Amino acid sequence: MAEQKPKESWEDISQRVGREIGKAAGEAEKEAERLIAYINSDVVPAVREHSTRALRIASQKMAEFADYLDDQRKKS
Repeated sequence: MAEQKPKESWEDISQRVGREIGKAAGEAEKEAERLIAYINSDVVPAVREHSTRALRIASQKMAEFADYLDDQRKKS
């Protein structure tokens, strides 16, 4: 007869979910910081020189970041 694992308590589940959400939020925050740094260092100067191209680049990066956030939400 197979040995059964004890059921996980609601408190344990809540703590585990909280940790996972915390990790995802931390990663999202790091990615947001990277995006802001990228925009400040690369996009803003480019906008001043080549506004339409730079805006398209920023749009693409923001779309990639939105995809990342969606993927993180699906993993949680």
